[in-house]
Amino acid sequence: MAANWMKWMTELTSRKWISGIIGRFSHSQLSRYAIPWFAKSYGIPLHEAEMELREYRTLNQFFTRKLKTGARPIHHELDGLTSPVDALITFMGKIESGTILNVKGQDYTLEDLLNRSPRAQAYEHGYAFVLYLSPSDYHRIHAPVTGTKLESEHIKGRTYPVNDFGMRRMKNVLGRNERLITYLSHSHGEIALVKVGAMNVSSIRYTDAQASSWSQGDDLAYFEFGSTVVLLTQTGTFQPSPERAPGQKIKMGEPLGRFCSAPK
Repeated sequence: MAANWMKWMTELTSRKWISGIIGRFSHSQLSRYAIPWFAKSYGIPLHEAEMELREYRTLNQFFTRKLKTGARPIHHELDGLTSPVDALITFMGKIESGTILNVKGQDYTLEDLLNRSPRAQAYEHGYAFVLYLSPSDYHRIHAPVTGTKLESEHIKGRTYPVNDFGMRRMKNVLGRNERLITYLSHSHGEIALVKVGAMNVSSIRYTDAQASSWSQGDDLAYFEFGSTVVLLTQTGTFQPSPERAPGQKIKMGEPLGRFCSAPK
């Protein structure tokens, strides 16, 4: 009964207009009074933030904060893939014939996740990471490779939660929520960086909407409130690091694995 009630409430609050109300508040001057409470409630490491707490004028400005220079060293390794975010690894594994299997008990097709893009073919037997950002995490998304934008697609959708409850109880969350997808060409093929919106996320934005290329570790985009990144690598191009496992926390810039040459 409790689970059904929570599911009903989640359906109600996934409406974009409700997220819009919360988003407008987070951008308002009034929201600055919530910043100390928010920082304390989620145990946010304030010593890493680029500015002092009192300098943030809105809750959104604090939530999308940058970090001090050097707070996230980039693990530059020849042919390496680094984490684009601070996150919990909720899934990592091979893509099986275009399907990401058993993500919190559900299967996700690339067709749904990538909005029926013809580019999905390149990832049918590739590798996937699902990286969950909690409210306490740093919410900027950085380039996991040095590469050039091939294509970008913004898919309007719902704003279901991407926490453990949402991922287990709501059907096809990653394929139904709002998404901003960036396809990047790099020295060993291409990757897809799928930024998935969540409950109370009013937007997913590029840091520089005009940018067309990034060096590994460059600031690429950011979430306004918690969400998830799905990172896909092209078929036959990637080997994950044996040090990585589902349930592990990872910081932006830490290694996820290494690339090999793309198949001919």
